[in-house]
Amino acid sequence: MPSDFRSTLARRQVLQSLLGLGAWCVPAVRAEPTLQSIATHAYPASATGQNDAVFSDSGRLVVIFLRGAYDGLSAWVPHGDTHYLKLRPNIGIPAPDGTAQTTLKLDAHFGMHPAMASLLPLWQQGVLTFIPCAGSPTATRSHFEAQHHWETGVPGQSSAHDGWMNTLTRLRKSGRALSVGEANPEILLGSAAVQRVARGQAATRAGAMGDVRSRDAILKMYEGSDALSEAFRAGAQSRLQTTQTLNSAQSMQANASMAAADNGAGPAKGLLLDAQHLATLMQQDRSLRQGFLSAGGWDTHANQGATSGAVAQNLGDLAATLVQLRRQFSEPNDVVMVVSEFGRTSAENGTRGTDHGHGNALWLMGNSINGGRWHGQWQGLAQSNLHEGRDLPVLHDFRAIFAQVLRRTQGLNGAELDQIFAGLRWDHSLDGLLRA
Repeated sequence: MPSDFRSTLARRQVLQSLLGLGAWCVPAVRAEPTLQSIATHAYPASATGQNDAVFSDSGRLVVIFLRGAYDGLSAWVPHGDTHYLKLRPNIGIPAPDGTAQTTLKLDAHFGMHPAMASLLPLWQQGVLTFIPCAGSPTATRSHFEAQHHWETGVPGQSSAHDGWMNTLTRLRKSGRALSVGEANPEILLGSAAVQRVARGQAATRAGAMGDVRSRDAILKMYEGSDALSEAFRAGAQSRLQTTQTLNSAQSMQANASMAAADNGAGPAKGLLLDAQHLATLMQQDRSLRQGFLSAGGWDTHANQGATSGAVAQNLGDLAATLVQLRRQFSEPNDVVMVVSEFGRTSAENGTRGTDHGHGNALWLMGNSINGGRWHGQWQGLAQSNLHEGRDLPVLHDFRAIFAQVLRRTQGLNGAELDQIFAGLRWDHSLDGLLRA
């Protein structure tokens, strides 16, 4: 590791400890940043193939990463497939019959897990959709590798690379990015400055900066005009502003669900509080245009349950989070995306869970989304149609879905999309994913 990188990292760790990870806005760095060459423009700006059209860039983008690989076949139930309950005799969601303990029917093919019932109005309003067989073209059952591919937007490569959301932020010079929860998510690593906020109630505490004497003493150490001192003072000010904004919002709302989320049973429960913090900060500061959230607890190898149990609890909490986000992110080009590194096996295992799979359902929510229907290809659960005879196949590259969203709602042209997802070919089968 180069000495200058070690020095930068050491300074960053000191400052982060002082600021409590809350609002550190200095760009994240890598030991060996790389640049990808762009060969050709692979993305038409419209279905007609014109490369120079640019759509409105007013949209805000929120990405929710479900770490651990959530079970899309429990969230979006293929009740119309006769193989489904044969593959899952214990953990399959029963076919819809109109009762609360069966699949909520969406059409002849798919339904929704009953724990996600709060999302049904959004589906009916046409602002929610999913692509059932999305994922990375590089098959791997390693969480680490798969998450790296998704977050850098470079499947098949394990080398260091900027996160694709950081590249988006750099291209969108008029906006900034916000991460709530994780201190340093790979998806936001890169040269663009990112505001980071701690998970849960820790985001409302100022740490050492909250004590006047400690703050004065620390700021005296960094009162110079050098870049490090200026960066520290900016970070400290951002930390204080963040805690003041969130504390003010909490006291005004008297929101009991916030406390319940912070003290809940699982990571997805805490996601609701993080989402509330993200929405508050992005509403208060309109320069924040990209937001990132994540939740763990989705790696259900045993006892995942069916209409009740671990998966049902997590899906219910995720649904509540999306309903909350819908209230704040409902402007014309706002989009919320729900992603995970890969899916889970189509058949249940011997411990009534599921193992690491391949293809999975990717969710989109927003006014610009052509929702109330699912998109993309679906081949069914017959063994001959499954990846390696066990998993959903990847019929749509996740980057092709992202490209559709970024072109339509973020105002990116073909050349800019190539900088984010170099070499990707446009997937015309997804052209109806967003409204004209």
